[in-house]
Amino acid sequence: MLLLEVISGERLAKPERGKMRVHKISNVNKALDFIASKGVKLVSIGAEEIVDGNVKMTLGMIWTIILRFAIQDISVEETSAKEGLLLWCQRKTAPYKNVNIQNFHISWKDGLGFCALIHRHRPELIDYGKLRKDDPLTNLNTAFDVAEKYLDIPKMLDAEDIVGTARPDEKAIMTYVSSFYHAFSGAQKAETAANRICKVLAVNQENEQLMEDYEKLASDLLEWIRRTIPWLENRAPENTMHAMQQKLEDFRDYRRLHKPPKVQEKCQLEINFNTLQTKLRLSNRPAFMPSEGRMVSDINNAWGCLEQAEKGYEEWLLNEIRRLERLDHLAEKFRQKASIHEAWTDGKEAMLRQKDYETATLSEIKALLKKHEAFESDLAAHQDRVEQIAAIAQELNELDYYDSPSVNARCQKICDQWDNLGALTQKRREALERTEKLLETIDQLYLEYAKRAAPFNNWMEGAMEDLQDTFIVHTIEEIQGLTTAHEQFKATLPDADKERLAILGIHNEVSKIVQTYHVNMAGTNPYTTITPQEINGKWDHVRQLVPRRDQALTEEHTRQQHNERLRKQFGAQANVIGPWIQTKMEEIGRISIEMHGTLEDQLNHLRQYEKSIVNYKPKIDQLEGDHQLIQEALIFDNKHTNYTMEHIRVGWEQLLTTIARTINEVENQILTRDAKGISQEQMNEFRASFNHFDRDHSGTLGPEEFKACLISLGYDIGNDPQKKTGMMDTDDFRACLISMGYNMGEAEFARIMSIVDPNRLGVVTFQAFIDFMSRETADTDTADQVMASFKILAGDKNYITVDELRRELPPDQAEYCIARMAPYTGPDAVPGALDYMSFSTALYGESDL
Repeated sequence: MLLLEVISGERLAKPERGKMRVHKISNVNKALDFIASKGVKLVSIGAEEIVDGNVKMTLGMIWTIILRFAIQDISVEETSAKEGLLLWCQRKTAPYKNVNIQNFHISWKDGLGFCALIHRHRPELIDYGKLRKDDPLTNLNTAFDVAEKYLDIPKMLDAEDIVGTARPDEKAIMTYVSSFYHAFSGAQKAETAANRICKVLAVNQENEQLMEDYEKLASDLLEWIRRTIPWLENRAPENTMHAMQQKLEDFRDYRRLHKPPKVQEKCQLEINFNTLQTKLRLSNRPAFMPSEGRMVSDINNAWGCLEQAEKGYEEWLLNEIRRLERLDHLAEKFRQKASIHEAWTDGKEAMLRQKDYETATLSEIKALLKKHEAFESDLAAHQDRVEQIAAIAQELNELDYYDSPSVNARCQKICDQWDNLGALTQKRREALERTEKLLETIDQLYLEYAKRAAPFNNWMEGAMEDLQDTFIVHTIEEIQGLTTAHEQFKATLPDADKERLAILGIHNEVSKIVQTYHVNMAGTNPYTTITPQEINGKWDHVRQLVPRRDQALTEEHTRQQHNERLRKQFGAQANVIGPWIQTKMEEIGRISIEMHGTLEDQLNHLRQYEKSIVNYKPKIDQLEGDHQLIQEALIFDNKHTNYTMEHIRVGWEQLLTTIARTINEVENQILTRDAKGISQEQMNEFRASFNHFDRDHSGTLGPEEFKACLISLGYDIGNDPQKKTGMMDTDDFRACLISMGYNMGEAEFARIMSIVDPNRLGVVTFQAFIDFMSRETADTDTADQVMASFKILAGDKNYITVDELRRELPPDQAEYCIARMAPYTGPDAVPGALDYMSFSTALYGESDL
């Protein structure tokens, strides 16, 4: 009867003495019927056994009732009630020393387990540090008294019985412990909510750190580019070849030593950016928008400006070296021609100013006239040299020769002197012609000698000048042309020697006439100063210069042969490396769209592929060495290859960047797959569909291709993102959406495209496609979930306090929330109240923190 009252909550009438057993059985049956209605199965027990006092059967029934109403509803991580309760006890007491809960009998004998459960949830009720393991009675009584007084848990156990029993009753302890579980279940909900919040905050903190790292790396790289470009754009020329070659060497050091690490930083920056965006998408956070001027596109633009400056700087350096080489050659040529001309004009003005014709005899006057005619012939012959000197000076000015002022001054002096010689010559001729009528006799032989000796002498001077002339060539063809011209010149030497002998014969004939007729000729030819000794001396000098010229041309021919070997050596390597880089780029493109094995297999394959590419670097370095030899040899053209070192460098950098990006894409796909629970089969299905519609193998899909790809996967845009409807064409797909109450208009499709193509490029990449499918087909934490968790910690209030945050969350995450939560301003606000709702919304980008 008492059992029925306890269960049903109703007071029953006591049976009369004469009908005691019948009424007892009736009352007990009512209790058993009620118990059965609550889902409790009682086997082999009836009202008679209970009324007759069957202790074993009665106790068994009571334990069944306890299991149903006190323990059965306990479940931790989908275990059985008993296992779940034991797991809950182990987790709650894990931090406490001398407590090791393994069962529901001897693990509780020392009382520390009960005290630990109370202290874990209500630390103010028990001073756990003062408890001793060797005083179990005190520990047990303390726990029982505190539980009854403060937790409304009645004393179901006796401390002396537990201590005095080798193995305490498991069912009794389990029943008592379940009372603690029910008493603290509210705290369990708070702990679950706190764990969810900690997880979300940890994601935000990690993402913020990645954003800071990206900003710093981007700033450092942009600052390096900003410092480097002005150096590359500096076009201040140097005056000497040595200084310009030093600039070229500094530029080589920049390309070999300073730029390659920055190429790696740029590639790593793009990889970090892509990884961060993937993590943000996977955690349902808004995309990361770098600071103004630090977008990946900004860095790529700055990098493009850097490479453009590099190209311009190298071209300018080589052009300047060519210019200085040309200037040095022209300046030396100018000095040689100027020196020869100045030596020729030395004393000419004084000679033209003489008044010797005033006291000369007729024959002397005639001689002076003829001599003057010969001088005019010589003067005309030197006109070309003066014009050459002026032309060289003009070219030096146009090429901005650093010593142009001294060149101009010397050229001007020569030109002024030349004009003065012309005027003096004309003046003397006029004077001689006035007295020409007085002169009748002249020695024709001397005159003929003078006329033939002067051109021959001028020819010899020109020949000596040409033989000593410096030359600069860049190809074998050019040196062969000079050699051919020199051979042609040597072929003229026999005729020149005949002319020399003829001129000397005229002089000998004059000498014979003077000796024969005893003519007083004052011992010299009055028409010229060119003596036979001078002709012979210059002729001998010409003969000596010829083999020297032969040697110089031979040495230059050898140098050009060496240069040609360098060209061929570079061309042979470049013609192999250039196509190899192109082939590797194409192979990477194929690998990125093909499916072979799991993503891990593809990643391992790509890493091995990257290793093989990196192992090719020594060949690039060898080509750089050959290119340096070519530049040091001042070789500017190479007909043996269409590849320049610049082409190879750019191709190599693009190859390294492309393989790194491809590896990062696969890593992000693995990250997406694991985070969203996408199976390898699903990933293969996504890749197969994407590749099917990527008919141009560009690695992207257009809007219509993207729509068809979704249809092929049976993806329902408008109703259920996880529903597969099977294969259907476009009209069937649209009709299906309409039948489910969804009308996919242009505006809706534009919204979907804005998700997968936020930059409005008109194409969808495979990574964007995977992110979209994974986000739509997997569960993610939401702002509402975080908000609900905070509401639990706040005890269902619309706000939370600083003390509650610090009590429920780890210190660093509690302070993170306190620093970012806005004050709560609702009508139920209290001092120090914080608005966890706006904070939860801001975590997902719906407002600003």
